[in-house]
Amino acid sequence: MTKADVMSKLQEVFDNVFVEEVKVTEELSANDVNEWDSLSHITLIVSVEKAFKVRFGIGEVEATNNVGDLADLIVKKLGTV
Repeated sequence: MTKADVMSKLQEVFDNVFVEEVKVTEELSANDVNEWDSLSHITLIVSVEKAFKVRFGIGEVEATNNVGDLADLIVKKLGTV
């Protein structure tokens, strides 16, 4: 799966997690979305894990600064599965 494929699928996940419309870009971070608080972050990460059939370690998620970093992590995880 390419990073572009991951970004497209992440848009679907974001559409299901957040009520307000969020345009997923590599630069997007929690600071850019009013709804993106600690609870929705947990929901988002669990939804991403289910959508991509991957599991993240806490340190891995904490190391991501934006959606692009998350997409890179997913691509890496999918490459090692």
